[in-house]
Amino acid sequence: MVRRFTMKAWLVVLFFVVVVSSVWADESSWQKSYRLETAGKYAEASTALESTNGSVDADFALMRRGWLSYLQGRYNESVDFYGRAIGKNPKSLEARNGITLPLLAQQRWREAAFHAHQVITESAWDYTAHQRLMVAEEGQREWKTLAEHAARVADRYPSDATALVYLARAYAWLGEINAAKRAYGRVLSRIPVHIEATSYMAGKP
Repeated sequence: MVRRFTMKAWLVVLFFVVVVSSVWADESSWQKSYRLETAGKYAEASTALESTNGSVDADFALMRRGWLSYLQGRYNESVDFYGRAIGKNPKSLEARNGITLPLLAQQRWREAAFHAHQVITESAWDYTAHQRLMVAEEGQREWKTLAEHAARVADRYPSDATALVYLARAYAWLGEINAAKRAYGRVLSRIPVHIEATSYMAGKP
């Protein structure tokens, strides 16, 4: 009985191995890439897209490879992939937003700001571009510029706390304590447990 059960168990396992292998054999490069990314195998997920170089979606593949390189901390490689995506499709706002990620990670503030401005020129209130630009302005310690910019973004996205955080930080660095407190107070209206805002307000009676 034990031997029969063991043989049946092995047959079941073998069946599932064959089925899974068959499914994987039939999957596209895109499916394989997403599956590997989900498993945290970012390098393999990127390699899976090498066969798409000449396809109609080659620029998208390059963007994905840029993203996957970013996840690995390979920032120069990520910049290269995103740059190649922009070269293939200069109209791509996503590629320009994408390249800001590795540039910001490397503290290449001016280059990141350049690409964010390129997006904003085409799409005036693209949220991602404005958010990345605020990061670059903070990195360059352009507090007055950041305060004015964050205020404009907050007007366009009144429910969002992120722009208000940058506004509050800018005011704090400019020494405008009351304005910073008002901005952080607005942050707490949106996120009552926001750590940075709570800490600042507690230290500024």
